Amino acid sequence: MDVVVAAVGALPNKQRASDPLPTSWLKGNINLLAPFLVELFNQPLSTGYVPVAFKEAYIAPLLKKADLDSADARSFSQFRICLRLSVLSKLLERLVANQLLEYLNAERLLPEMQSAYRAFHSTETAVLKVMADILLTLDRGDIAFLILLDLSSAFDTVDHVTLLKRTEI
Repeated sequence: MDVVVAAVGALPNKQRASDPLPTSWLKGNINLLAPFLVELFNQPLSTGYVPVAFKEAYIAPLLKKADLDSADARSFSQFRICLRLSVLSKLLERLVANQLLEYLNAERLLPEMQSAYRAFHSTETAVLKVMADILLTLDRGDIAFLILLDLSSAFDTVDHVTLLKRTEI
């Protein structure tokens, strides 16, 4: 129960109009609600069935670049789709992710050089590792090659009609 209380306390204070449960209300009443939330979150974990309400999201089109005018945007390519889950869905997801990461770290199942989803690792640590490897290779007198692949616009090629059909329940 303490884990749920701590997770609720760590939620950001921002409130979206699309979310039926105000985060501030949840935080203010967590001591009363914690036993019910524990039961609510344990049910999908023990049965393997996640309620449909936890899978529902609000679709919000967001401009890819802040300096674009939304009224002037002429095509879908100017926007990215943002799916907003309810605060309870996000809370369950965060609790499961934390529990999974604790297990993976305790059992040393994550690759040593993996930067994603690890504390004190980031894109900067990954870049520093690559740079160090290149410099050590060059210091030995060997040749180093670095091939980079830019996928920043890869999602612009997704067919939006197909994407919308696939996200329907």
